[in-house]
Amino acid sequence: MFERVLKAPADPILGLTDTFNADSRTEKVNLGVGVFRNEDGLTPILKTVKEAEQRLLDSETTKSYLAISGDAEYDRQVQLLLFGPEHNIISNQLARTAQTPGGTGALRIAAEFMARQLDVENIWVSNPTWGNHNSIFASANLNVNSYRYYDAQTQSLDFEGMMADLQQVHSPDAVVFHGCCHNPTGIDPSVEQWQQLATLAEKNGFIVLFDFAYQGFAVGVDEDAGGLSIFAETVPELLVASSFSKNFGLYNERVGAFTLVASNRTVADDAFSQVKAIIRANYSNPPAHGAKIVAIVLADAELKRQWMDEVKQMREHILALRLSLVEKLHALGVERDFSFITTQKGMFSYTGLTPEQVLRLREEFGIYMVGSGRINVAGLSSKNIDSVCKAISTVL
Repeated sequence: MFERVLKAPADPILGLTDTFNADSRTEKVNLGVGVFRNEDGLTPILKTVKEAEQRLLDSETTKSYLAISGDAEYDRQVQLLLFGPEHNIISNQLARTAQTPGGTGALRIAAEFMARQLDVENIWVSNPTWGNHNSIFASANLNVNSYRYYDAQTQSLDFEGMMADLQQVHSPDAVVFHGCCHNPTGIDPSVEQWQQLATLAEKNGFIVLFDFAYQGFAVGVDEDAGGLSIFAETVPELLVASSFSKNFGLYNERVGAFTLVASNRTVADDAFSQVKAIIRANYSNPPAHGAKIVAIVLADAELKRQWMDEVKQMREHILALRLSLVEKLHALGVERDFSFITTQKGMFSYTGLTPEQVLRLREEFGIYMVGSGRINVAGLSSKNIDSVCKAISTVL
């Protein structure tokens, strides 16, 4: 039977890592996969994670199953981080959260819920968007459409085109917004633009799904929830898929959350019962370890303060790399203006490099990036940035 199964195409990002690993050159650089790396090229375990993990090991008394919705304290802390303790969503108990296996798991649960319970047939994602969005939504039998987002000529947000496209979207279609640190462009809407988008969503009635994977990597943990907060004040219902892979460094622990916000508690309970039914038929209940670490940190005022400092250090490290990249390219006599890289947020940058230039960088210099020219800025360091800049200047 299996002989009839055709080989699937390699994932554009993870497949690139496989090729990188097979490359025998010692000076190779991986700017493709989206993980934070320090100056030594390592993805470190945060000190607060180590502390919380030790507390968990010392106090843990069972490995029994969690509830379908996961660890209750974790779910509560997710809501507090997303909306803030003073928000009416919290005080009126309008949100319901399910712990999921990573942000990807949350997106898949959201997709299934929208398709089965909300009669969604079409979902709209930005052009470009995270490479796995299309596959996740298509796997739930949703038709994936795109709205304009990136202006290649100005390396900025095509907000006029974005609004023009979304004005054509109405209920029961769904629209995906990146909470902050847009992947892959690193370009986020301004506060005023978020408000216009929220007003349009309320007017047209389309379903809103926030993909929130990088909270704390743009401006600050609280500040990065600004777009979500504006929507929460404007539309009565929304969905959020969030992740702690990046801001807690818990990549392989797969710590995510699906959050549903409704207009009242009864509606929230009824809708969330269907979410739990979907989870039960999928992975039944989530893994405990990573989520309990997050819950311990966020519930302890001092640990949370230390964690926010660690997130700030990662954020500032990435910003310093952005500034250094632009300065070094300029110093090499590169005439093209790369200053837009310093205004982008988060780990990723759309560099404007062509597929042909990307291929040359890989074949001639061992520098790996996605074919679109997107790079993970956090893959740079003081040890490799000079060689990367020289290689870029050569292929331009």
